Amino acid sequence: MEFNNRITQMLGIETPIVQAPMGWIARSQLASAVSNAGGLGIIETSSGELDAIREEILKMRELTDKPFGVNVAQAFVRDPEIVSFIIDQGVKFVTTSAGNPERYTEQLKSAGLTVFHVVPSLSAALKAVECGVDGLIVEGGEGGGFKNPQEVASMVLLPLVRSKVDVPIIAAGGFLDGGTMAAAFALGAEAVQMGTRMVSAAESPVHENWKNAIVNAAETDTVFLNRAHSPALRAMRTDKTSKLEFSTDNVMSEFGTATDLYFGGDMEASIALTGQVAGRIDSVRPVAEVIAEVRAEFFAVVDSMAKQYL
Repeated sequence: MEFNNRITQMLGIETPIVQAPMGWIARSQLASAVSNAGGLGIIETSSGELDAIREEILKMRELTDKPFGVNVAQAFVRDPEIVSFIIDQGVKFVTTSAGNPERYTEQLKSAGLTVFHVVPSLSAALKAVECGVDGLIVEGGEGGGFKNPQEVASMVLLPLVRSKVDVPIIAAGGFLDGGTMAAAFALGAEAVQMGTRMVSAAESPVHENWKNAIVNAAETDTVFLNRAHSPALRAMRTDKTSKLEFSTDNVMSEFGTATDLYFGGDMEASIALTGQVAGRIDSVRPVAEVIAEVRAEFFAVVDSMAKQYL
């Protein structure tokens, strides 16, 4: 069985699974593995290390001949020339996030790129569609990373947005297997985005301490931080983040040197952005194995439900 929908056609991919653009993590090593496995790898910009990002985009050309994309995290991108660079590199798919969809959509689309904008609410989705985006990444509050302080779960947000817009939707927040992917499709998505599952993958560059923390996490082992400010954050529960959980201060200053956690393995050195789905991940596995299993399980679930209910 094959996937054939608007997103697979738009992006030229075999399996409608998109890797989330996690800062420092979503670079060529991980993104090329996702693209080579039939999904869509994404290069991040939220680290703000744009010189390194330029090199990572060039590396992708060496590591894969499959489609890939780049995320433009507007709140963290200080160099407007990054958009021109992305265009010049022949990238065909861009996701925009953490900012106004008016900022880059017209420039990117006029250059022939496909643009999806990340939205955490219905109002944000409607605005993005009005700005002319090709599609949306609808992100539920259970996902890891930067969040709307008024978080809405995927089970509520996804069907709500689908009922009001016609553009293709990539569902994000809580997805890691064929069953959750089938649920997303039932609610109106045509692809899913995976973040925490990819952070814990074998090809992820993060330290084993973070991967092991994900594997050993319970479903309650994330915290929602910075609710009184913006952005809010969903992160792994550690001694550090537990102390910050109910703080009304802006915790963005508590990131410290993120790379000491990401690559040095000191889980108290920074904030490990992680989704609730960590509670369902029980092993570190290669990306290709994960994507192949999700794909097979998706069709098995759909087939089983069709036989039982149709």
